[in-house]
Amino acid sequence: MPGVAFYFFEMEFDQYLQRPLVRGYQTYLKLERSVSPNTLQAYLEDLAKWLSYLDDAHIDCLDAKLEHFQDFLIDLSELGIVARSQARIISGLKSFYKYLLLENKLEDDPTELLEAPKIGKHLPEVLSLEEIDSMIGAIDLSQPQGHRNKAMLELLYSCGLRVSELVNLQISNIFMDEMYLSVFGKGSKQRLVPMSEPARKNIELWLTDRCHIDIKKGNEDYLFLNRRGTKLSRIMVFNIIKDLAQQVGIKKNISPHTFRHSFATHLLEGGANLRAIQEMLGHESIMTTQIYTHIDMNFLRSEVLRFHPMNRKNE
Repeated sequence: MPGVAFYFFEMEFDQYLQRPLVRGYQTYLKLERSVSPNTLQAYLEDLAKWLSYLDDAHIDCLDAKLEHFQDFLIDLSELGIVARSQARIISGLKSFYKYLLLENKLEDDPTELLEAPKIGKHLPEVLSLEEIDSMIGAIDLSQPQGHRNKAMLELLYSCGLRVSELVNLQISNIFMDEMYLSVFGKGSKQRLVPMSEPARKNIELWLTDRCHIDIKKGNEDYLFLNRRGTKLSRIMVFNIIKDLAQQVGIKKNISPHTFRHSFATHLLEGGANLRAIQEMLGHESIMTTQIYTHIDMNFLRSEVLRFHPMNRKNE
């Protein structure tokens, strides 16, 4: 196969866009996938790189095989294209060939077994217990939404909920006496999650305030509502957390998911079994949960440096 020459296309980028398959794919991305203009541009530019590569080898895109993609990846590496950019290009090509399958242009997907370069895992931000306490303490309980917001943060942290699980939590799935939640996670998979006493207390206080809201039809069973009586949105939870973090001077880039990460990390630091954390988080694979062992190792390393006699001798 010839080297990748996509920085010097034999054809102008706009000419690639005139190809029927590319025009159809462009329409698919706009109308069916509703991608942003920037994402659309990136997908089409990466596709043009691939088509230029195939043109050099006199191969039609419908005839491309797995080995052609693998050779393409090798040439990308040799050109110094970093793993993250390679992974983005491969993701775009997989999308294009998925489209060709949907349009019955192909019977088999040549990218099905194609593996993108491994990208190092980015360890998520974690809040300390003091930071979480300061955010919860900053909530103004004199406001109508005060107990609602406090109950939300207590559930995010003490139960490790995803934000989608939080906003979709229904009163009928809360078992106050048993102190458990029935949570529906990804793929509508149900799991039982133990609830802390502070969370239970603040849910009860919020339910009292909630009685004064004019609840819109269809929202009667959702626990968390906005002032209009409809289910709270994910973006609203995000904004509430951002505002609280700003109030208490936390500079970390946090989101509702940060509370879930903090929940798992603090459990692991406290000695909880990884399998138990997996069950509570609703991870299908233990491999997903194991990212927290990397965070925990950072904690353990700092503890060793602080308290091991050999390190303290050098102070």
